[in-house]
Amino acid sequence: MATTVGAFEAKTHFAQLLDRVEAGELITITRHGRPVAHLRPGLPSGAISRQEALAALAAVKQWRSGSSLGRLTVRDAIDEGRQR
Repeated sequence: MATTVGAFEAKTHFAQLLDRVEAGELITITRHGRPVAHLRPGLPSGAISRQEALAALAAVKQWRSGSSLGRLTVRDAIDEGRQR
C-alpha cells in the first residue's frame, strides 16, 4: 500500500513514518504536490542489491559464452538436459 505525505508532515512525523515503512508500507514524500522522495523498506540482512545481482548475471553470461566441457559446450549440455 502506498501513501503520499507532504514534506512538512514527513518532517513532523518522521519516526511514525519509519515505523510504517518498517511494517512494509511505501511512502511517497511530496513538496508542493510533486513527488520528491520515496521511503521503502530496506533489503533484509544478507540480501544483495539489484546492481550486484545484475553484475553476477553478466559474469555468468560471460563465462558461459566461452566455456566448454571438453568438446561439449555449456549450451550443448543445457540442450542435452532438456531432451531427457
